Amino acid sequence: MKWKQMLVVIGLSATTALATIWTYDRFGDRNERQFDGVDAAKLPANYAGFLETAAQNIGTSVDFTKASQTAVQAVVHIKTKTPAKRITNQLPRSRGGLDDMFEQFFGEGFFGPQIKPEQRASGSGVLISEDGYIVTNNHVISDGDNGVAAEIKVTLNNKKTYTARVIGKDPSSDIAVLKIDGTGFPYLLYGNSDQVKLGQWVLAIGYPLSLETTVTAGIVSAKGRSIGVNGRQSDNPIESFIQTDAAVNQGNSGGALITTDGLLVGINSAIYAPTGTYAGYSFAIPVNLAKKIVNDLIKFGNVKRPYLGVAADQTKINSTDGAYIGTVAKDGAAAAAGLKKGDIITKVNGNPISSWSELQGTIASLNAGEKVNIAFKRDGSDMNTTVTLKSETGTYDNLTGSNLGNLFGAELANIDTKMAERNQVNGGVLVKKILAGGPFSRTRMQEGFVITQVNDMEVKNLEDLSKALAASRSYSISVEGFYDGYNGIYRYPVTLPESDE
Repeated sequence: MKWKQMLVVIGLSATTALATIWTYDRFGDRNERQFDGVDAAKLPANYAGFLETAAQNIGTSVDFTKASQTAVQAVVHIKTKTPAKRITNQLPRSRGGLDDMFEQFFGEGFFGPQIKPEQRASGSGVLISEDGYIVTNNHVISDGDNGVAAEIKVTLNNKKTYTARVIGKDPSSDIAVLKIDGTGFPYLLYGNSDQVKLGQWVLAIGYPLSLETTVTAGIVSAKGRSIGVNGRQSDNPIESFIQTDAAVNQGNSGGALITTDGLLVGINSAIYAPTGTYAGYSFAIPVNLAKKIVNDLIKFGNVKRPYLGVAADQTKINSTDGAYIGTVAKDGAAAAAGLKKGDIITKVNGNPISSWSELQGTIASLNAGEKVNIAFKRDGSDMNTTVTLKSETGTYDNLTGSNLGNLFGAELANIDTKMAERNQVNGGVLVKKILAGGPFSRTRMQEGFVITQVNDMEVKNLEDLSKALAASRSYSISVEGFYDGYNGIYRYPVTLPESDE
């Protein structure tokens, strides 16, 4: 009897379950049903549209061999040597107190000359002409300070070694140009970094960790990246990196980033890793920017920068939907073309601009006097204008001398003629008193410091200081000057409070 009851219960349960499933399928919420995909023969009009291309590529693979075998011939190994040198600490110190006590017991040498040992470094470079011009990173050939290494040796893929001389360098973009004597060198052709696309295969070629020529592959994972690395060697850094996941390590710096057809689209420059070795991402200077810098260095010995005459809206400096304008120089290129504060630049010469760093890199790759088409948004409307780039930034009016003291947290005054003559300068701004809690109090600056430059712009008086601050592209600035009665030039990094404007 019990078995019969169990069979009845099982039968009723199965019947009920089947009925429930049929009812839900027939009358239930269709929105919660599993999506089985769209038949390729019935594609909707708004489909992304890569099916046809994908179908053509079925059964094919990307071939890296031809590009690699060709490009390695033009990528060189750079080795530098800087001899040991004496370093003298010339920072001014107040007389008396701990400083004098240390000198009394240990002698003046306690704070005096020190020895910096011989420095050796290794990096990569790219031959860009048959007569021996090489592009590399500025930091590859640096002496560790603001100069260049005393000895620079270049070894080609065929093991021949040459002594190189420096044609020019640009710390702001981290580009340097070398020259070796000879003809008939293998070299790479420039590609177009503006046309590089996300997901595109690229190859990184160089001499990592002092190994022989090494080729790694990856894809372009982002464009227009800024990671703050060039600020270590320049007060006006330019960063608009191509980000890839091609493995790059120390020694790859200055090497080539190429497409699968062998065209140069970037100069490998940096990695982003907590360990100092490759951890997933590497960064290359776009070749369009490098090409402009290289041409200027070869032709003029320095870089002739073009200026749009706009400063960033610092509250939206990290936006990814365009470059937000915070200030427009009243006599700059942008003002003449009708651009205003609050406009959002979205394209330059048809190339999309998604961030301030991308705008900065794009403009830096052009020339003063060049006409460019700017697409921008104003109050939600799409607009266009033509801008003729200038060789000067222009004048900004958003800061006045009256509030500079409050901005820096200091009492400021123009130096008098006697102090200027005594120190052989054209003028400067004296820091009479440093107030607690202000930006100056968070540096090693001392009272009596005379400001003569801000971000490489000369400062002769309070008005010049105001203009230099207004032209700054960042709230992090570099202030340079001297102390009356002491030798040497001193530089302090200063972080200003963000404006409410």
